[in-house]
Amino acid sequence: MVINDSEKNNEIFIENEDKANQYAAKCLIIVAAIVGSVWILNSINFFIISKMLMNIAMPTSITLFLLPSLLVKMISGQKWYLKYLIMACTIMGMTSLSTMMTYHTILAWICPLLISCHYYSKKFTAWTLAGSVVFMTMAIFAGLYVGLWDSNMMAEMDGVKERIITASILIRTFKFYYLPRVFTLIAFAPICFTLMDRTRALLNKQKKDNEEKERISAELNVATEIQISMLPSIFPDFTNRAEFEIYATMKPAKEVGGDFYDFFSIDDDHLAVVIADVSGKGVPAALFMVVAKTLIKNQAQVGRTPVEIFTLVNAQLCENNEVGMFVTAFMGVYEISTHHFVCVNAGHNPPLLKRADGSFEYLKLHTGFVLGGMEEIKYKQQEMQLTSGDELYLYTDGVTEATNINDELYGEDRLLAALNNNMDLNTDELLSSIKNDIDSFVNGAPQFDDITMVAFKIGI
Repeated sequence: MVINDSEKNNEIFIENEDKANQYAAKCLIIVAAIVGSVWILNSINFFIISKMLMNIAMPTSITLFLLPSLLVKMISGQKWYLKYLIMACTIMGMTSLSTMMTYHTILAWICPLLISCHYYSKKFTAWTLAGSVVFMTMAIFAGLYVGLWDSNMMAEMDGVKERIITASILIRTFKFYYLPRVFTLIAFAPICFTLMDRTRALLNKQKKDNEEKERISAELNVATEIQISMLPSIFPDFTNRAEFEIYATMKPAKEVGGDFYDFFSIDDDHLAVVIADVSGKGVPAALFMVVAKTLIKNQAQVGRTPVEIFTLVNAQLCENNEVGMFVTAFMGVYEISTHHFVCVNAGHNPPLLKRADGSFEYLKLHTGFVLGGMEEIKYKQQEMQLTSGDELYLYTDGVTEATNINDELYGEDRLLAALNNNMDLNTDELLSSIKNDIDSFVNGAPQFDDITMVAFKIGI
């Protein structure tokens, strides 16, 4: 038999066909169990069907119904012909029952059609319907010679013990046995076809959705790589400078995130350090992040002060900002020769500072308005003198707002305690320790926000 099913080249339908073979085999095991139960009940005279007929029909049918389970195990791989072998066993099993017990199996012939629905193929169900009609015809008329007759048929024999097939009996069989079964199958077939069309359409939609998800996932993976490449990722950086040590980490809540950090040399004596958090998550936040990061760096590299940079960037982000996105940001410029640090905060989380002879404490800085939220905002610049051994810890709200399975926040107090418990570690070890503490706290709860941290330590 030549098969030209379109699903042979369709992965989702090939996978479904393999599962359908297993489901069909399981269904036929149940059918075999029911047939076996009827056989046992008849053997103890629960029914009045001839035991001789039962002893011929039942074991034959049970064997045929159990054979697909063996075929599924023996025939490895996804073979297109396996479903036809399974259906052949089903139809032949029904034929055996119908031949011996003609008028007891009117509904049993629906079973092959129902099993065919597992495959979501109109062509396969059409073959099943045609095969059922053909073999049902053979079974019904063969049953006149070897099967069980009912009283209407016997009435035509006028008390003659010998079984005689007359034209009247053939007509009666055609009208009252054959046609009702054919009409039942034909009437039931549209339901099966409709079910398969609907299911097949859903599977096709699922296939397209999966393809679209795979495409989006592939694009997001590229976007993730692009985003990572835009951030400093080689540590330790500035290996030729012993005056400071800096390390950073970022873990997006999605494939791409809105958090970012940056540090770069403005000139030989000035280092800029930035950490920021864009409102929202995912691709929109990532795109806005790229814009904000680029604007901040461009303004910094021409020698402007942090307050001038944030004033100009805020004005630029407010232009045509129809989506209403904004950025919280902290930026500092460190003068290497004097240890002088100038910073500005635009609605960002307060950083923590550890003096060389002390412990981490939250800096009490003026917190200005976010970038991109409102035009003509005035920012306030603050200055501080750092010394060798001082360490600055910057972070986004994904750290303090990390939530555990009990909906408890990690919080500023827990962060402060974790920093002071690990304040003797190097910058990279410190951030790793804080991240481990956060993971231990959330205890497997989903991450809802990006987690970004920067540690900046003054050297010689």
